[in-house]
Amino acid sequence: MSPVFEALPGIEVPVGSVSHRLAELWHDPHGDQDGKSVEDAIAMQVNLVLHLGLKTTPEDGVAQFTAAKDFAKRHPSRVVILCPHEGGANGTGMRAKVYGECHLGKSKGDKRCVEFVILGYPLEYRQYLENQVSVCLSSDLPLYYWAHAFSASARLADYKYLLTEARRVLIDSARAPKDALEYPWPKPAAVHALAHARLLPIRQSLGQFLSRYSMASICGGLRSVVVTHGAGYPAEAGVLLRWLRFRIDRCGTHQASFNVNGGGADSELAIEFTYDDNRYFRWRANFESGTAHFDASLEGAASRLDGRASLLQPAMALSEALFY
Repeated sequence: MSPVFEALPGIEVPVGSVSHRLAELWHDPHGDQDGKSVEDAIAMQVNLVLHLGLKTTPEDGVAQFTAAKDFAKRHPSRVVILCPHEGGANGTGMRAKVYGECHLGKSKGDKRCVEFVILGYPLEYRQYLENQVSVCLSSDLPLYYWAHAFSASARLADYKYLLTEARRVLIDSARAPKDALEYPWPKPAAVHALAHARLLPIRQSLGQFLSRYSMASICGGLRSVVVTHGAGYPAEAGVLLRWLRFRIDRCGTHQASFNVNGGGADSELAIEFTYDDNRYFRWRANFESGTAHFDASLEGAASRLDGRASLLQPAMALSEALFY
């Protein structure tokens, strides 16, 4: 039995009748007062498969369900959630739930509906899973695959149908094995990091501040780039360092070293550039207070600036990672 499957909302239905029960879920013989039925509000744009790994707790599973639901309100989706468990002698085989809800948009006539299929399965039923998933998806819509809290990259790599058919594969390095972003996936170009998407406001803020300086001032004589993080942000620090290195590498030849340090305060993330002269660049963000501070001397006079620091909320990060 999967405790995550049990924790998620929905009406349990026989696995073989998922499509029929989804249609039944939306059936409204009387229609709305304006003459439209609920089915008129179902205009799905994408298929999203959320694969909750064995390390997912019930509370975590509900949090990811909520993020997927908030995403689907903005981008109407057929969401399929996969809940594996170890199984064993007392296992009950594959189980299914369906869930749907509608909400109003900017006007009364703008009604949008979201729908979920939740599949719980023991690992020994793995061979049947992808066939069942394909039945649950809308065949004419693009597929996106979000893998969350899986225990080993090699184990996830066994799900070849999802990894190869998906337009994008989303991996949160904060909840994934250390080799997840470098693992030789079947379609490496399709793999996107949710941590990178969460950092969008930070990347924009850094880019806006540094854009006032020439590339020569930023890269010339650069000795080191160090990203320091608190206990809660190692994934964000690693992704931020890779982004900085990618940008700085575009300057051409340089001798800078790039490193991540884990000695920061719990809610902080910081960057420091050092040079072979008296230039410097420093940035520090505190996500608890929502504040950031820039301190730089790259072209003579020192420049200091206070700003805001935040990460994208889960549903917005999903949108960023899927479509941009």
